[in-house]
Amino acid sequence: MTPKNTICLWYDGSALDAAEFYAKTFPDSKVGTVFRAPSDYPAGKRGDVLTVEFTVCGIPCLGLNGGAGVKHSEAFSFQIATDDQGETDRLWNAIVGNGGEENVCGWCKDRWGVMWQITPRVLTAAIADPDPAVARRAFEAMMTMGKIDVAAIEAARRG
Repeated sequence: MTPKNTICLWYDGSALDAAEFYAKTFPDSKVGTVFRAPSDYPAGKRGDVLTVEFTVCGIPCLGLNGGAGVKHSEAFSFQIATDDQGETDRLWNAIVGNGGEENVCGWCKDRWGVMWQITPRVLTAAIADPDPAVARRAFEAMMTMGKIDVAAIEAARRG
């Protein structure tokens, strides 16, 4: 059964490549049905991959090979909660090391232009700490980082 709500991501002919990368990189992710164009269309030919159903960390998505006219932006991102530095490093390095780009405060961009927030749970807990001084220290530490350093966040939390 098709989910009632699906995130549709626009690609320029590389939706299947992106879906396969996400499926091998993120837990609870997979590639589903691949639909091929029944006839020529503005961005492709009959038989080309038109759409790909895939799941990223349990979230249903549809990759649309709509052509070069639309680009991803920082206004949309996947936020992936990580349990420790090892998981943070693995996901960050997979994205950045596969043609992606580093950004700040745990953000990075994959080679297709999709933004990702690789966010350790310890960071989320620290900036939500009921003690404003603890939250401030953790937030200020985060603001100096690209990839989040769990030990540095824990140290900031302790003061």
